[in-house]
Amino acid sequence: MLIKTGICTIRNERRIALLFDYNEDVITLVKQIKGRKWSASNKFWHIPYQANYLKELNEKFHGKLEFIENTSESKIEKKIKLPAEYIETLKLKNYSEPTIKTYRLHFQQLLRYFKNTKPEEITFDEIRQYILFLVEEKKYSTSSQNNAINAIKFYYNEVINRTIDDFFIPRPRKAKTIPKILNEQEVSKILKNINNLRDKCMIFLIYSAGLSPSEITYLKIKDIDSNKMKIFVSSAKGEKDRFVILSEKILNLLREYFKKYKPQEWLFENKPGMQYSKRNIQKAFKTAVDKSGITKPATLSILKNSFAVHLLEKGVDVRYIQQMLGHKHSKTTMKYLRVSKRDLSAIQSPLDSLDV
Repeated sequence: MLIKTGICTIRNERRIALLFDYNEDVITLVKQIKGRKWSASNKFWHIPYQANYLKELNEKFHGKLEFIENTSESKIEKKIKLPAEYIETLKLKNYSEPTIKTYRLHFQQLLRYFKNTKPEEITFDEIRQYILFLVEEKKYSTSSQNNAINAIKFYYNEVINRTIDDFFIPRPRKAKTIPKILNEQEVSKILKNINNLRDKCMIFLIYSAGLSPSEITYLKIKDIDSNKMKIFVSSAKGEKDRFVILSEKILNLLREYFKKYKPQEWLFENKPGMQYSKRNIQKAFKTAVDKSGITKPATLSILKNSFAVHLLEKGVDVRYIQQMLGHKHSKTTMKYLRVSKRDLSAIQSPLDSLDV
């Protein structure tokens, strides 16, 4: 993959900006560069400046990535500005912050692709070709493709009232994959390898209550109800607010954590009043997985899957699990039955309980 580079200044330090379209494999390789950092405001990775950086980068990633000198600091591509009414409409329709962020990033990519065309002048056929480009060239997953479609349709359907129907942008067929899970012994082994108290609280919460990293970062102190042993979860995905269970072990950990860290607004904070980063939770979990010696796939999403499957195996009704996970449709929750150890041999026929 081609990566463009450019000299930039960040916090009075001369750096090299790395400009490329989103690609998880490329990001993994970029993370191998010593001193690399992500600029949240500029939306690009950057590395320490050195005079012969281009030669060294191309030698380091020969055959995997191709680095080319592209621009000076003054010519680095600026962040695409969204139409003000796009974000306004999302907020007026009460979309959650994580959803707004996802929509904004995907719609910005569309505007960058058609950077010489006003958004209202982009034709439906052009949008169709753009989605095809994401699938064929960028190798977007079904989930990412759907997010891009949602972000684009929102602008045309809700902001400028030009409805795009499914003929122009058909939805991708979802692959019927079996959820990956960890067994209880594997989960226990990973959790025992988390030493930092804040990391422990966040990751334990994901497994104990079936929360996502986004939901963890949006928890507030007031959301923890120790009297009713419940946690209030606001609609992180634009769905209904819900309550989930509060584990006794988690409550004890949180009390210890609160005394040590003294959060002000958000339950978990990087700095006073500033939400904790999902990326940091993921890094902490990966460190624990590496220490545990578990070699099978293990991510925070898989940990959440494991929560659902382990509840099913303990006999919890799938409807309660659906409610805790915040699923709109029961069929979304039913996928966990395919990997549960529960089978027909565990079910008793109603005839067997009759005195006949």
